[in-house]
Amino acid sequence: MDRLDRHFGLEGRMLAHRAERMAVLASNIANAATPHYRARDLDFSAVLGGVSQPPLATTRPAHLQPGQAAGGPVLRYRLPVSPSLDGNTVELATEQVQFAENALRYRFSLSVVNGRIEALRNAMRVD
Repeated sequence: MDRLDRHFGLEGRMLAHRAERMAVLASNIANAATPHYRARDLDFSAVLGGVSQPPLATTRPAHLQPGQAAGGPVLRYRLPVSPSLDGNTVELATEQVQFAENALRYRFSLSVVNGRIEALRNAMRVD
C-alpha cells in the first residue's frame, strides 16, 4: 500500500475520502424524516493535514460541531440554518447540494487516478 500511496499521493486519499463522505451524506439524506437525527459531515482538514478544525471556520466558526470519529476522518455535526421541531437537523436541499458537489469531485479524483494507472500501464508495456 505504501507504494500505491507514493504513486497516487493526495489524489488517492481524496478518492477514498470522497467515497466515505458520499456514504455520510447519503445517510443524512436517508434520515431526513427521522426525529432527533443530527446531520453529519466529514472534517476535510483531517484528511489533508491530520489536524481537526472546522472546515468553514473563516465564514462561520460554529458551522460544524465535533462528532464521533469512526477510525478515520472526524465526523462533525452540521448546525442547521432552520432546525425542525422534531430535533432533526437535516436540511434536504443542503445535503443534496453537498452530495452532488462531492459526486462531481469524486468523478474528477477518479479520472486523475485512472490517468495515473494508464500511465503505469503504458510504462510497463513492452513493444
